[in-house]
Formats: sequence, structure tokens, C-alpha cells
Amino acid sequence: MTEFSRYLAEEVAVDYGDGIIDRREALRRMGLLGVGVAAATSMLAACGTDDSGSSPSSGGSAPPASAPAGPPPVQTEAITFAGPEGRTLRAAWAAAADPRGAVLVIHENRGLTDHIRSVAGRLAASGFSALAIDLLSAEGGTESFTDSAAATAALNAAPDERFIADMKAALGELQRRAPGQKVGAVGFCFGGGMVWSLLASGEPRLAAAAPFYGPLPDAAEFSGSPNAAVLAVYAELDARVNASRDRATAALEKSGLTHEVVTVPGVNHAFFNDTGARYDAAAAADIYQRLIAWFTTHLAG
Repeated sequence: MTEFSRYLAEEVAVDYGDGIIDRREALRRMGLLGVGVAAATSMLAACGTDDSGSSPSSGGSAPPASAPAGPPPVQTEAITFAGPEGRTLRAAWAAAADPRGAVLVIHENRGLTDHIRSVAGRLAASGFSALAIDLLSAEGGTESFTDSAAATAALNAAPDERFIADMKAALGELQRRAPGQKVGAVGFCFGGGMVWSLLASGEPRLAAAAPFYGPLPDAAEFSGSPNAAVLAVYAELDARVNASRDRATAALEKSGLTHEVVTVPGVNHAFFNDTGARYDAAAAADIYQRLIAWFTTHLAG
């Protein structure tokens, strides 16, 4: 397995262990990721559960109705733009009325969903024009998948190098649409890992970055992104991702980047996603304000 393949498979196992999906659905998702039955069974056994009841294949029950963190979102616009190697890239664009910076938003492992569009819209309402890229553009876009697990599998099958190239092209499009503005990036889960990868690839255009509970690339080194002030967000109960937190901190310190590593108490992986089973409204509202304060300091300052 590659690093991200392992991460995606472990995410399925943890969802199973937390009772968000049942065993049958977990094995189906593992199979789509190319994990054999024996290996999948072993991973599920390590996250043992009584498996009482069955969860829907869409990824478990949504939390009780609760307003998402941040202001009411600005309406996003579906856009396309030229990408590397002749690819047409898809994205959602939200323009701030009085922009104080611009932000690339990178989605979770289910692609460009309404939730991520909403994040872009909320950032625009907070004064930061936002472009949410669809890293499944080469496959026809997220909307071409009726099964979110198949979208995850397609992300798993794509080369990491393509993601890096597409994100760099998206930064260029962001600069074109928000001329004169400093640019930043924020990503969640898989997208948090993509933010780490973008930093590690060397990206001097980034003035700020905020990876939310994302996997750290092996041998991460960030000196090629010398202008990025990094707000790294972790969830206290997310032991899987937190295993790389010390390495991330050490890499940030070694690079000399301005940074803050925040571990939000009492919450689990994906606590910011208001459409997911682990959403924590109070924690999400607090971290959203910290995110906006970070972008205000390093993009608008």
C-alpha cells in the first residue's frame, strides 16, 4: 500500500470500529480500495465492535440538525479552468464582497461535496474568496460518482503527482481570480494530507495553510514553502492521525515556518464536518474562528 492507500483503508476500519458502518459495508469499501479479504478482515478485527445493527452505506447517520460553523455561505459557482497536461479542472468558486485574501479549499476523500462547497462559501462570507478544487476532475468530476465509496476508490487509484500538479494549477487560477491577494490553503482529512503534500512539494505562493487532521507524507520537509504560516489542526480522540503529529511539529520547527499546532479536546476525526457522524458544533465553531483569525493575520495582514 502507498501511504494514502493505507490511510484510506484505515479510515474504513475506524468507521467500522466506531459503528458508523457495518462489517459488510466495510468489506465492500475495502474491496473497492483493492484490499484483499484476508487483510481487510485483519484490519477490521483490530477495530473490533459488536457490529450491532446496520449503518447505511452512505457513511453512517448524520448528526442532529445543527447549524454549521461560520456565517451563512456565499453561493458558489461551478467553474472550469485549464489544468496540467491538457486536463480541464473543475471547482467551486465563491467570491468575497470585500476580499482580504484568497483560499484554496481541498476536499475530503469523497470528493467535492456540498459540504466542501459550503466551506468555500463560508470563507467568502468571512472575507476570503475561495476556490474548492475537485481532485476527481480527470474522472469526470465528483458528480459522476453515485457511490461515495467509488469516489474514494478513484482518489486512491490516482497518482499523488497528479494531485500536486492540479492543486498548483488551482493556486494559479485562484491568483487570476483574486489578483493582488495573498493566497492560502485549507483541507480536511484526505484534503488535510493534500495540504501537507502541497507544502512539502515546495510552494512559495502559499502565505498560509491549515491542514485539518490530515496524514503527513513520509519524510515531510517544508523549506520549499518558506512563506507559509501553518495552522495544523488535530482532534484529541483521533489517535490514528495524531500518531504523526510529533513528526509534523518537528518538520515545521526544522523548516523555521511560523506555525501553531492545535489539538482540539474531546473531539474525534472529522469533527468539523457538519454532515458527518462525528460533528461537534461547539468545537467546529471555535476552530472556525481560529482559522479566520489565522487567515486574517497571515493573508490580510
